[in-house]
Amino acid sequence: MEKNITVIPAKKLQQTVKSQTQKKVKVAAYCRVSTDQEEQLSSYENQVNYYREYILKHEDYELVDIYADEGISATNTKKRDAFNRLIQDCRDGKVDRILVKSISRFARNTLDCIKYVRELKDLGIGVTFEKENIDSLDSKGEVLLTILSSLAQDESRSISENSTWGIRKKFERGVVQVNTTNFMGYDKDEKGNLIINHEQAKVVRYIFDRFLEGYSPEFISKELREQEIPGCTGKAKWCPSAIWKMLQNEKYKGDALLQKTYTVDFLTKKRIDNDGQVNQYYIENNHEAILDRDKWEIVQLEIARRKKFREQHKLQFYIMQKENNPFTTKVFCAECGSAFGRKNWTTSRGKRKVWQCNNRYRIKGQVGCLNNHIDEEMLEKAVMMAVSILKENRELLQSKWNKLMETDSSLEQYYSERLREIVSRNKWDFNGVEMCRILHSITISEKGEISVKFLEGTEVNL
Repeated sequence: MEKNITVIPAKKLQQTVKSQTQKKVKVAAYCRVSTDQEEQLSSYENQVNYYREYILKHEDYELVDIYADEGISATNTKKRDAFNRLIQDCRDGKVDRILVKSISRFARNTLDCIKYVRELKDLGIGVTFEKENIDSLDSKGEVLLTILSSLAQDESRSISENSTWGIRKKFERGVVQVNTTNFMGYDKDEKGNLIINHEQAKVVRYIFDRFLEGYSPEFISKELREQEIPGCTGKAKWCPSAIWKMLQNEKYKGDALLQKTYTVDFLTKKRIDNDGQVNQYYIENNHEAILDRDKWEIVQLEIARRKKFREQHKLQFYIMQKENNPFTTKVFCAECGSAFGRKNWTTSRGKRKVWQCNNRYRIKGQVGCLNNHIDEEMLEKAVMMAVSILKENRELLQSKWNKLMETDSSLEQYYSERLREIVSRNKWDFNGVEMCRILHSITISEKGEISVKFLEGTEVNL
């Protein structure tokens, strides 16, 4: 039996011509330049003016806004505030169509480009790429976008590699590039050379001095915040990590180490510490120093000493120095090696401050370390007695210090001078802050034996 096929013609919908009340298309434009160079900024302004005039010329267009990012890379969208605001306005139904000069202005990252174009397509919003003559709502648009955005991404990779090559060639010639906006202590002159910012330099010297007085970066940052001392941004926002970086920055002694970090991904701009993966360049006497070299080197030795101290005693911090609690991280158990912690006891005779091995009751209800507690008053007396013994043996100490001065042990020499100053006094009354400047540690044994060790190396057994 032969099949009979009947074609049912499509119905042609009559176009209704709307009057002047016809709904206008809500149009937005996106502009971007990737650098803050003068010629690029000119291009940026031209883009903004062009789209403003273009949209206003079309009677059926209604200008929503000109979204513009200035001096921002297109390899990712995290820091492109205007772009992110545009996408959010699209999600909120404020935009019907987006105009953009080219794919590279929209995104150099293929995944980002396709991701956002698809999201906008689902919302019924088309993106017009003028240079490539692509409408994202067109069925062929996504194929072309995938190809061309891949080319844009590869172009970005090439630009990144060329830029990196150029920067490294400058490093080889000893050209130092420093962003002084986030660098405490220095500004730049008209030639780009580092010059001392004398007000900030005072703060830098203060930080180094406080560190050598025994204070921790945690304490120093807290102190600077409380005193409302401004940092390089002009605000009193200080954190311990920033202090640590400053203490280890060779630029404060007039040198410059180039390429401390490097970019591992041109798309994400992720940077990591350079631990030998790429060349580094060290330039001596590049600019005027804020600190003398000896002090800077002593600080580096002190940083290393504190690190070793923490590792040896399994401490999270070297010291959280407080005038009312100077023995923190200074008292240790001779039996198990653990640090002593302060306890406030209330007895029939009143309140007592005692120090006890942290392993004593580490597990609740179980006695761990059998070492006895010690009154804080006894610790103070122990330090004073140790200093008194040193006074009595000043001649032997002087002989030791003279030998130290003939060596390269700059840190021991520094602490010897500190101890010499206190030992030379006719009388020394206990002072927690001064104690921290000379005291290495106190060790308590189960038998009640006390050993006081000073930072310059001398140890007194009581």
